[in-house]
Amino acid sequence: MDGRAVFMPPMSDLFVSAGLETGAPRPLADRLRPRRLAEVVGQEHLTGPDGALTRLLASRSLGSLVFWGPPGTGKTTVARLLAHETALHFEQISAIFSGIADLRKVFEAARKRRATGQGTLLFVDEIHRFNRAQLDAFLPVMEDGTVTLVGATTENPSFELNAALLSRARVLLFRALDAPALARLLARAEEMDGQPLPLDEEARAALIRMADGDGRAALTLAEEVWRSARPGEILDAETLQSLVQRRAPIYDKAQEGHYNLISALHKTVRGSDPDAALYYLCRMLDAGEDRLFIARRLVRMAVEDIGLADPQALVVANAAKDAFDFLGSPEGELALAQVTVYLACAPKSNAVYNAYKAATRVAKAAGSLAPPRTILNAPTGLMRRIGYGEGYRYDHDEPDAFSGQDYWPEALGRQHFYEPTDRGMETRYRERLAYWERLRQERRGDD
Repeated sequence: MDGRAVFMPPMSDLFVSAGLETGAPRPLADRLRPRRLAEVVGQEHLTGPDGALTRLLASRSLGSLVFWGPPGTGKTTVARLLAHETALHFEQISAIFSGIADLRKVFEAARKRRATGQGTLLFVDEIHRFNRAQLDAFLPVMEDGTVTLVGATTENPSFELNAALLSRARVLLFRALDAPALARLLARAEEMDGQPLPLDEEARAALIRMADGDGRAALTLAEEVWRSARPGEILDAETLQSLVQRRAPIYDKAQEGHYNLISALHKTVRGSDPDAALYYLCRMLDAGEDRLFIARRLVRMAVEDIGLADPQALVVANAAKDAFDFLGSPEGELALAQVTVYLACAPKSNAVYNAYKAATRVAKAAGSLAPPRTILNAPTGLMRRIGYGEGYRYDHDEPDAFSGQDYWPEALGRQHFYEPTDRGMETRYRERLAYWERLRQERRGDD
């Protein structure tokens, strides 16, 4: 330095010269944050004209709530909007960084506000991270109205939150944003930014897929595209992929094994290899995996891969979950090992799983077809006069306790979804269904 004064322009001029007239830039997701419930996309079952939250606000009775859903679906935004709509002071904490001492401070501040007539909406992000003692601390302030609690969680509240808190709060499900909702979000971003995303149709669809139902991720990806594209350039899907290197995983690398191992456990049970299944179970337990996550997956295996080939599989899986809940670690882990071996050794069938999917497709495609009037109740004289319940045959009074009547909507006709396997208990179901079908044909012939 030569001792001469160095001229520094005012800070505001520095921001202007950098194109940041209002200070540090705000992420697109923050700038696009809705100002009214009606602007929230993808959660119309909650925020639409007949949505659960809309009805609550109309009744002027909010009550404590738990928002359950994946990341980037608007849980924090909706909590802020609820506070604004109800004139409550908005207070936000995270269960990751807060302890009992922090909660006491928040509760005391809420009590002081209440004394002046100001209520508090306390938004607790990642509320499932609190332990039982911390969750119990909320009970008295929820009961006496000191705070209106809104907790947000990505985990199933039935497993992660205690019953006492759940009995005082209503659980609302936030859904992952579907493709149309993400498309609307991107359209809003383009309108705010004053320019279209430089993507062709295929690349735009690819970006929506990369977002994986997460609105915040979709907007972050959009920002990356605007930064990366050269003037006048329109990106195709391949170029988009190379530029953004797809969306960063929701979980860090330490969590990658979580998905690899649960996949291995599921497939080795499905493949009837109890030794391999035990190996992967023990690897997960040793890595500190959430035991109830494993228990839930084992219940899923019982219904998805075994089904009615062994109806006891679901009973055993639920019993193992309850046993672990009762015993805790490490004793309860033996129950998980026991059901893992049981499921791996059980006969396998996905017949109900396939039947359910087929029936769902038909139910959605066929629309609101009325059942035959024969099987409709007739509680009023008018309904009886127009034929409700007429000709119904009570199966218990029929030979073999089987009437063989047609229960399908006339416009749809009889459908066939469930095809039992020749394994386990489904062998008996196959024989029984074949027997009933013979009776059905015979009795239709008699008619």
